Amino acid sequence: MIVDAHHHLWRISDGYSWLDAPELAPIRRSFLPADLLAELAAAGVDRTVLVEGGRCDTGEAEILLGYAAGTPAIAGVVAWADPADPELAATIAGYRALPGGELLVGVRPQLQAETDPGYLDRPAVRRGLRTVAEAGLAFDVVCRADQLPAVARVAREVPQLRFVLDHLGKPGVRDGAAGLAGWAGPLAELAASPNVTAKLSGLVTEADWRRWLPADLRPFVAEAVRLFGPERLMFGSDWPVCRLAAGYGDVLTALTEVLPPLSTAERSAVFGATAVRTYRLRD
Repeated sequence: MIVDAHHHLWRISDGYSWLDAPELAPIRRSFLPADLLAELAAAGVDRTVLVEGGRCDTGEAEILLGYAAGTPAIAGVVAWADPADPELAATIAGYRALPGGELLVGVRPQLQAETDPGYLDRPAVRRGLRTVAEAGLAFDVVCRADQLPAVARVAREVPQLRFVLDHLGKPGVRDGAAGLAGWAGPLAELAASPNVTAKLSGLVTEADWRRWLPADLRPFVAEAVRLFGPERLMFGSDWPVCRLAAGYGDVLTALTEVLPPLSTAERSAVFGATAVRTYRLRD
């Protein structure tokens, strides 16, 4: 069984203003469950985790959970939530009361948009992270590479929470060896916390969109495998964002090609078992 641990769906009419950037024209349209199912069938992927798409409001959760309720291939939803919200527990309870609410497996804010290097150290954020842990949910982290030290610090200090690092922390794949050097140290610090897993996702869009090759990804994937081990890594397509650089099947093929030699059990972890365990996906 192959599990895609990271993809998105959106209706372009629903207010995804970040898609207005000129370079995002190729994905400035709606991507709905029927589009997803066609990609899954072509790539041989069995189940998925649907992740919030940057709308940054609670109304999106109702739409995404509704998609999951009507699409058996979607095994879980990571919805947007503000960890500093004093009503976070009520927000989570509200999500769970929605149709498809039983498929809520995690929450994610847009940490990458925060400019305050001490954001994760704010008392209100720390309280929110503990609320997420008490709710039995994972906390997805979408951050820039320069934010990794702060994430490592909070992962150590909130050990009861399952942290999931999206896109390996967005390393500078397009910068080659320099990008690797600036990212590997902070990633190692984060990987030292056993409550952190990471997604092998989003790498093609951190490479040169027009000229990337699978070989460009190899050193970053190899370092992630070395630091986390296959049992704490999971495949994610980041579809449809990946379409800026590659098709769904191309992303899966590239990861398969650049992974170091792994046992059958280790490959099963990367391509499914880690996601099932981390997000507590139902059978």
